Amino acid sequence: MKHLKKGRKFGREKKQREALFKILMGELFLRGKIKTTEAKAKELKILAEKACGKMKDSLSGGKKNKTDALSALRQMKTVFPKNIGSKFLFELTGSLPPRKSGFVRVIKTGNRRSDSAKMALIEIIKKEEVKK
Repeated sequence: MKHLKKGRKFGREKKQREALFKILMGELFLRGKIKTTEAKAKELKILAEKACGKMKDSLSGGKKNKTDALSALRQMKTVFPKNIGSKFLFELTGSLPPRKSGFVRVIKTGNRRSDSAKMALIEIIKKEEVKK
């Protein structure tokens, strides 16, 4: 039974799933938005929300001193692929809206033509997009 078990398996082993979402998260943060299947987008939203919250808390002055911020940055770099640098993370943190959650949105786009899989667009919400 699947009582209280969270997350989807996507027909992959644990390490394969971790690698898949590491790559998807890297592409999402580099490009700002990506198009993927609806199930992957929903799972990625959970991970991306947590990552954005941690980045916002640790890199934008939430930590008391510089060593705490650097250790948080090192910890965040394990979540992303190697092509994302620390400078990019600082810039991205500055462009996030001033709130505690709601940094990522999933928009359903319809079915893929070839295999009729449900598709979705997942994107990061920037400061400029938030209406006051």
